[in-house]
Amino acid sequence: MGSDTQLTPMMAQYRRIKSELPKDALLLFRLGDFYELFFEDAESGAPLLNVALTKRGVVPMCGIPYHAARGYIARLLKAGRKVAICDQMEDPRPGQLVQRAVTQILSPGTHFDERLLSAERNNYLAAIYQSGKSISPPAISTRPSWKMKRR
Repeated sequence: MGSDTQLTPMMAQYRRIKSELPKDALLLFRLGDFYELFFEDAESGAPLLNVALTKRGVVPMCGIPYHAARGYIARLLKAGRKVAICDQMEDPRPGQLVQRAVTQILSPGTHFDERLLSAERNNYLAAIYQSGKSISPPAISTRPSWKMKRR
């Protein structure tokens, strides 16, 4: 890939947003009716999503339809990947760059969307709270969250 000064304004926007994310997160970048992955994300994401890896010039890319994104995101989470969702924050205007922002960062262990959770297996949740100056380690339970007693 060339330097960022050789990128189109949209690709420079993509690179800026990507640079602000955890290094292991795949960035789903909204372009109209699709979420696109570019560069390294496309190369690692295409086989996980079972979609074709293509190129625009020298830039590897792949995309998924916006309306079917939930199923594809579930595949990425099931494969153990973090997913950052970058949405368009305004309607497109001819000749102008659309403002975009990350609206969600999902990981296999931290998402709470019941449509992506499996009812056939345990979905664990843990929380740690430190009060005062005590440094004693918290008690950790390995029981599923739905079996834990309320206090």
